[in-house]
Amino acid sequence: MKAFYIEKAHATMRYNDFPGRDQPIVFIHGLGCAGSFDYPQVAAQAELQKHRCIIVDLLGAGYSDKPPYFSYTVSAHAEYLADFVAALHLHDFVLFGHSLGGAIAIALAGKCRERVNRLLLSEANLDKSSEGSTSKCIADYEEDQFLKNGFETLIQDSRASGNQMWAASLSLWSREAAYRLSKSAAEGVEPSWRKQFYALDCPKTFLFGERSLPDPDEQVLRQQGIGVDVVKKAGHSMAWENPRGLAQAIARGITT
Repeated sequence: MKAFYIEKAHATMRYNDFPGRDQPIVFIHGLGCAGSFDYPQVAAQAELQKHRCIIVDLLGAGYSDKPPYFSYTVSAHAEYLADFVAALHLHDFVLFGHSLGGAIAIALAGKCRERVNRLLLSEANLDKSSEGSTSKCIADYEEDQFLKNGFETLIQDSRASGNQMWAASLSLWSREAAYRLSKSAAEGVEPSWRKQFYALDCPKTFLFGERSLPDPDEQVLRQQGIGVDVVKKAGHSMAWENPRGLAQAIARGITT
């Protein structure tokens, strides 16, 4: 893995940078996940092998540093990622964001509009967290309660429900990162990530997992002129459930 030092956080973000001659793709993972855990198998698919694939572990997740004093809001992640893409001299790149990483990707695209060629989101958070969502359940704790026992309870409950992959990835997060990002998602922003997404003038594609449908947003997004595609044989965790299908959908999103 490679390292990028974030001066504002006094911490290091780590990332994979798989070489390729075609347009770079920057991958941003969601809550409880890590790029190093989710996307190498996606990047390895034939449809994406010619692309330079840059796969980050956000601060607080995976192999990146986990400073307890960092805010971990959506906007704070987008701020250091904007410095990151500038430091790599990325221009005309594809930005991919999954789930809550999609909100970060939207905020990042707004900060570096001239650099982003197109934006692809997979089941991304477009609005503040809804009742019953994982991020809202986390945000309903007081921070000290979540740090003390809520984090471990969440991991144990995930394992008990059979969600072993997410439990394994979540266990590498800092408790502060999981809580504060969830709190940021529950509070939302104004204008909303949805409105920001609609306002971006680059080509945009939104991916659904077949098992997540029907979803009322499918028609809403089409009405807004957003490209919509479906990853077969997958639900929300499409990078794990069907990595080739996701790679194929990303490739379609790049070329359409």
